[in-house]
Amino acid sequence: MSPFLIVERDGPVVTATLNRPEQRNALTTDTDFRAIVDFCAEVSADRSVRAVILTGAGSAFCAGGNVKDMKAREGLFKGNPYELRDRYRTGIQQIPLALWELEVPVIAAINGPAVGAGLDLACMCDIRIASRSANFAHSFAKLGLVPGDGGAWLLPRVVGQSRAAMMTLTGDTIDAATALDYGLVGELAEAEALLPRARAIADRIAANPGHATRLSKRLMREAQDLSLKAVLELSAAYQALAHHTRDHVEAVDAFLERRPPRFEDR
Repeated sequence: MSPFLIVERDGPVVTATLNRPEQRNALTTDTDFRAIVDFCAEVSADRSVRAVILTGAGSAFCAGGNVKDMKAREGLFKGNPYELRDRYRTGIQQIPLALWELEVPVIAAINGPAVGAGLDLACMCDIRIASRSANFAHSFAKLGLVPGDGGAWLLPRVVGQSRAAMMTLTGDTIDAATALDYGLVGELAEAEALLPRARAIADRIAANPGHATRLSKRLMREAQDLSLKAVLELSAAYQALAHHTRDHVEAVDAFLERRPPRFEDR
């Protein structure tokens, strides 16, 4: 069987493609979960990676859990309640933790439906752009379930409490235009232009020193749960680190000398 995650690198930009198109890139097995978690660890350890694009193969971005497996109580869904609880904690719930800790900026190029855990996966990314044909659903309630992978925490932070409640409690599907209006995605693109647009954004991010974008992402993550005073303290500490990097010195020199900078991730 082909790997669940296809990883391609072009310079400082890495593209990761969910690769189960025949299953609409559903997230079901421990192997699937581990592929994403391991990928995050590898990217985090490589200082030369400055941006990641996450997308799906075929017609869907990610359909969430495999409903056929739910019916058969296989994969993620097998076992008694205690086993299921542990399986969630040690399996799919490791994905939001891994992506939350990943300091490299991640762009979701949402090429098709993002449903259930697939919508939550998109919300774990920093920037979301979507095909005009994409659609979105927080559809757990329609299956008699709750968001099991962090969606109750993630979605309200992206679209606000009221709209998150509407999406979660109805389970209704919204189209790409509505997702743009909600702020769920930042912009829309025609299907054939989606990945080129994601790459253009990634290139603009990657043109900056990696330490600056990584620390900025971490600062924005931590700021969601800290007081202003605590964020200012953390900002001062991160800024002190940034001032003493070689790439900061190079950026200042290049600006004053009116030339393109040459960053070395140091």
